[in-house]
Parts: sequence; structure tokens; C-alpha cells
Amino acid sequence: MALLDLRLREFLDEIAAEGKTPGGGSAAALVTAIAAGLLAKVARASADTWSDAAGIAAQAECLRDRATPLAQADAEHYEAALRIRAETVDERGDRRDFILGQAFAKAVEPPMEIVRTASDVAQLAVAVAENGDQSLRADAVTAAFLAAAAASAGAELVAVNLTATASDPRVLKATRLAEEAARAAETARAVRE
Repeated sequence: MALLDLRLREFLDEIAAEGKTPGGGSAAALVTAIAAGLLAKVARASADTWSDAAGIAAQAECLRDRATPLAQADAEHYEAALRIRAETVDERGDRRDFILGQAFAKAVEPPMEIVRTASDVAQLAVAVAENGDQSLRADAVTAAFLAAAAASAGAELVAVNLTATASDPRVLKATRLAEEAARAAETARAVRE
């Protein structure tokens, strides 16, 4: 199923449905895209008073374009890992562990990219909150917090899908990026105070 071709209500119904996907990763990707869209909106509305507004809007659109397909990619990669787990149920030992490790390492790629993209959105939100149209700064701050939440969710999915230790470099990187996104959101909020 092409998630991005669904109407919003249909997408929400799919999220709420009984199946394993789409799940948290697809939702986090969509939230990241929405946050980037809010930043593009605020930047465009600020063009009369902010010389960098057009460039910032373009950056926000690029981030939105990066995040949007991750909703589908996350569902597909995770479904593939689940399929491999079901197909190797009769395998035992190191071979099965290796096959599953490879499958879930691939399934972690979309959530890791969600974390990266969401962190970038949160960082961009600081500039938009600082320079954007004051009447729309709350939208920039909202975008920052949405992106930070998506980054945190993505980091959790990285850790869970890898079933790795907390010291795994991929888990550490995802956690660090999520923490940076959270700090950026607080910085964006401080601009309006």
C-alpha cells in the first residue's frame, strides 16, 4: 500500500489498524514532514522582513522532501524484517542470528534517517523562531517541538530494532541527535519568551 497516496483519514486509520505497520516510524516521519512544512510557511510569511526567508523556506522544503518518503520506507523495511524473521523461524543458532541481525539493521535505516532529518528540522526552527514573523513564531516553536519528538521516537526505534546495547554506535548517534533536537526546541521556545 502506498501510504503517501492515502487521504489523511485513511492514513490515520492505517496507523490505528491491527497490523504491525505503519507504526511509530511512519508516524514520526510524517510529523517531521509536517514540522518542516510549518517552518516553510513561517519563512514564506516573513519574506518582507527577513532577507534569508526564501532560502530558509527552500531548506525547509528540502527537509520536508527528505522526511516524507520515510513514512513508506519505514513500513516497508520493518515489514521485510518481520517477513525474514517468520521465514527463518526453523533456523537455529548463529546463522539465524546473522540473518535477523542483517534484516533488522536494514530496518533501522529509515528511523535513523528520521532522527537525522528531524534533528535538522529542529535546528532550522531556531533560526525561524529568531527571525520569522513574530505573529507566527509559535508555529516555528511548535515545529521545533514536533521535530524533537519525532527525533526522540526515531532514536527509540533505532535502539529497539537493533536489540543492541546502549553502547552501539548507531544507538549513541541516534540518542545524541535526539538530544540535540530537544535542546534546539528549548532554544526556539526561549526566543519567544
